[in-house]
Amino acid sequence: MSYTYTTTLDQQAIAPVPPSLASHGVVYTKPWVVTLLLDLAGYVEAADLGALCAIEPAAGDGRFLVPMVERLVASCRRHGRDIISCRDAIVAFELDPISAESSRDAVIRVLLGYDVSPTAAALLAQRWVRTGDYLLAAPSLPPANVVIGNPPYIRLEEMDATITETYRRRYRTMVGRADLYVAFYEAALRGLKPGGVCAFVCADRWMRNQYGAELRRLVTSGFAVEAVIEMHRADAFATEVSAYPAITVIRRNQQGTAVVARASFGVEQVGSRALAEALQAQATPDRTRPRIPGMAVTTVAGWFEGAAPWPCSSPERLALLKQLEGEFFPIESVGTGTKVSIGVATGADEVFITTDPSLVEEARLLPLAMAADTRSGTLAWSGHYLVDPWNDRGLVDLGRYPQLASYLEANGDQLRGRHVGKRNVTGWYRTIDRVDHTLTQRPKLYIADIKERLLPVLDRGETYPHHNLYCVTSVGWDIEVLGGLLLSDVAQFFVECYGVRMRGGYLRFQAQYLRRIRVPRPHDLTTAQSEALRESFRARDRQRATEVALQCYGIDELPAQFD
Repeated sequence: MSYTYTTTLDQQAIAPVPPSLASHGVVYTKPWVVTLLLDLAGYVEAADLGALCAIEPAAGDGRFLVPMVERLVASCRRHGRDIISCRDAIVAFELDPISAESSRDAVIRVLLGYDVSPTAAALLAQRWVRTGDYLLAAPSLPPANVVIGNPPYIRLEEMDATITETYRRRYRTMVGRADLYVAFYEAALRGLKPGGVCAFVCADRWMRNQYGAELRRLVTSGFAVEAVIEMHRADAFATEVSAYPAITVIRRNQQGTAVVARASFGVEQVGSRALAEALQAQATPDRTRPRIPGMAVTTVAGWFEGAAPWPCSSPERLALLKQLEGEFFPIESVGTGTKVSIGVATGADEVFITTDPSLVEEARLLPLAMAADTRSGTLAWSGHYLVDPWNDRGLVDLGRYPQLASYLEANGDQLRGRHVGKRNVTGWYRTIDRVDHTLTQRPKLYIADIKERLLPVLDRGETYPHHNLYCVTSVGWDIEVLGGLLLSDVAQFFVECYGVRMRGGYLRFQAQYLRRIRVPRPHDLTTAQSEALRESFRARDRQRATEVALQCYGIDELPAQFD
């Protein structure tokens, strides 16, 4: 058994599979995407590729490597180079020995087709394709002009703990529940020469999710984002994938104009070279900017800073976003005592959630609001309770609650077998999150995570939220007035700019996106505006809430979405 990278986008993984199964479940990048990526990276025949160092960090069976070799040979002929002198022009890594050998065979076939001698072809293939782990080898590699490819994609918790810890020590951007591709980005970027470029087609969640924060910080601290092309709706892969891919072109350079685009089905009919030229023209002020069929395109002067999520939107929406972020305040603030949080995660819902009010002592049952309870727009409690092992001082003494003790002990094996149970031997009966009992009695707004619309629902102080509900509380705001603002299209606008849109058009309303919402200060609203927002919230009148919110923000209308 060995840990093997398979060459896919959303299936790329390190998995304990026999080498003979290394290609099982592979999803291949289509040639037009490979060609587009190479063109955008400037890895073209007209360049003197023999003078460059190009790295492919996860070669697989050679989907990127083969056209790279073809372009290198053509470039050598154009520039009068002997291909044998280009031993160091390409460095390709593949962890699986069988896949690496397949890549070498593919390289040899290409070279023989260009009349390179069998001896030279075998020598170059052996030199260019290395069997090994790119992430471990990267610090010792020569600085690269180009790093290009489709990095492996796998959640770290699905990997062997030892190798995961090794990667985390080497690649500090791998924080939280990161994916492996984050390390590939960091390794590639740190290995670039000045002016060098990293061009990947990869899942795009790191651009907006919390686990990508440190990678975003790295990019914005010393690199230039040249292009971000969302590929969710493009026919980019040989089979349908469940990931959300994007092309990113990032250069070790000062930030200039960035191209932001969204590709749709049929865009491949334009032709990769024409697409690349049209996209590159977008970033050049003195060139005509042709319309690109199947692709919505805009340019951004500069890029976003620090670890903030990267929005993807039209020029008008991006301009308005920056304006509002400069003029107004984050919804979560110390000044107004407003906080965005998430409900309780138990680690064993089937044990800790019940509809039986006599299951344990009454004092140990907490009315629990579920996402389904908010579906109608008002809170309709479904009778679920949290079996509550907490009091204000910490975990309760089970000796004082015999029914609770008996019930939890009956499920003891399951509770002790959880990760949180293993880490807390004496507190094996805890929920993952501690319960804050003061939250139950406080008026609050519940927001369900996966929806088309931001739908705040009022709880007057009767329930505690489950972990599939986000919760907004405030000292300084009248909670219904704030609810009116959040019901409006303006609040939706902020989440649309930053949030992750799922297949089917649903948005993620996670705390990290809700916290991007900007609001005026409560005392900046007139009495009439506050009353109108309160009434709109109670009536679930989004149109009226939006009209009043636009007044509060001092804007006439919201620009159209980027479609």
